[in-house]
Amino acid sequence: MTAPVIEDLLRALTPQVLGALVRRYGQFEGCEDAVQEAVLAATVQWPAEGVPDNPRGWLVTVASRRFIDQLRSEHARRERESAAAAEVVPEDVPDTDDTLVLLFLCCHPTLTAASQTALTLRAVGGLTTAEIARAFLVPEATMAARISRAKQRIKAAGSSFRLPAGAEREERLRVVLHVLYLIFNEGYTASSGSELHRPDLAHEAIRLARMVRAQLPEDGETAGLLALMLLTHARREARTTAGGDLVPLDEQDRTRWDRALIGEGTELVKAALAGPALGPYQLQAAIAATHADAATAEETNWPQVHALYLILERIAPNPMVTLNRAIALAEIKGPQAGLALLGTLDDDARMSGHHRLLSVRAHLLEKAGDPAAAYELYRRAAKATASIAEQRYLESRAGRVGTVPRSHRRPRTGTEGLPASTGSAGRRDGPTSAACGA
Repeated sequence: MTAPVIEDLLRALTPQVLGALVRRYGQFEGCEDAVQEAVLAATVQWPAEGVPDNPRGWLVTVASRRFIDQLRSEHARRERESAAAAEVVPEDVPDTDDTLVLLFLCCHPTLTAASQTALTLRAVGGLTTAEIARAFLVPEATMAARISRAKQRIKAAGSSFRLPAGAEREERLRVVLHVLYLIFNEGYTASSGSELHRPDLAHEAIRLARMVRAQLPEDGETAGLLALMLLTHARREARTTAGGDLVPLDEQDRTRWDRALIGEGTELVKAALAGPALGPYQLQAAIAATHADAATAEETNWPQVHALYLILERIAPNPMVTLNRAIALAEIKGPQAGLALLGTLDDDARMSGHHRLLSVRAHLLEKAGDPAAAYELYRRAAKATASIAEQRYLESRAGRVGTVPRSHRRPRTGTEGLPASTGSAGRRDGPTSAACGA
C-alpha cells in the first residue's frame, strides 16, 4: 500500500482500536496515549514491512502492550500485568466496532461544545493535538490542556463504556450529530483566518457522519446531516476564485459543482424525508437539495425554499433560520418584505452586531435601491467577522455599492440560506448563509 492509503486506513482504524482498549481497560486517557503510540509505530513499520493481514488486531496488540508498559512503569501489580498481557493476541480482538460508543463518550453532556469537538477530532478523527490547534487557531498547549480537561471530566463523571439506552441515547445522539455539524461548518467556512474553508475538517466531518450513518442506517436525522454535508461540500470548488476570493452562490460556475456528491446527497434526502419523523437536519438537507436542483440561480424554487424554512422555524426556532427565511421571502415578495422580517430580529441579543444580520440587511437594502445604507452595513459587517475571506468580500461589496452608478447596478439573486439549526445564533453553529451566500 502507498503511504496515503496507509494513512487513510490508520485513520479509519484508530477509533475502533481505541474503543476496543477502553472497553477492555476502562482508562480513556491511558488507552488513548497507547493507541497513538501504536499508530505511530504503524506509520513507520507498515510502509517498510507491509500491512499485516489483520491490521486492526496488530494495532490492538501493540497498543495493549504499550498500555501494559504504562502500567508497569506505574508499578502496577504483576498479577494485573500478567492477566492483561495474556489477552493481547490478535485472535482475541472482538469483531465489534466500538466507534459509535466512543463518539458518545467524547460527546459526554458534562463537556462544553468546544471540548466535545476537540476530543472527537482527537480520539475518533485521529487528528493530532497540533492539527486541531491549527484548525481552531489556538496554541497547541491550549488545545492540549482542553483535551486533557475533557478526559478528566469524563473520568470524574464515572462514565461507563456503553451505548446509553432509550431517551438518553436519543439525546446523546443529537449531541453527536451537532458536534459533527460544528466540525463540518468550521471546515466549510472557517470562523477566522485567511482561508475561506478548511477542506481537511470538512472531509473528516463527512467521514465521521458516514460512519455514524453506517451504524444507524434507520435514523433520519443522521441521514439528513450526511446529506446536508454532501450537498454543501459539493459546491466547494466553485466557492472561491483562483486567488482565494469568495464567489457568491448566484455567480458560481455550477458546472464545477460535484455532481456525484449532489446525487448521493439527493438520494439520502429522499430516504430521510420518507421516515416517520422530520428533524432540522432533514429540512436543511432538503433546502440544500432544492438549491442543487437548480441549473441556474434564476431557476431556484424560492417558494419551496421559503416553505421549508417556515417548517424549520416551527420545529427548531432559531434567529439564523429566520434570517435565512428573510432572504427567501425577499426573492418571492421583494426586498422590503425581507427587511420587514429581519426587523423582528433586532431585539434578539444573540444577533446584536452579528455580521450575518448586518450583511443580509445590507444585501436587501442594496436590492431595494438604498446604496448609502447598504454601504455602511457592509462596512460594519466586514469589521464584525474574523474571517479574512469574508472581510475582503464584504469590503468589495461596500466598494461596489459606493462607486457604481444606480443605473448600472443589477439586482442580485439572493443566497442559499443554509441555517444554523440547534445552537446559539452567536456561535458558528452550522453552514449559515450571509449576503455572500457561497
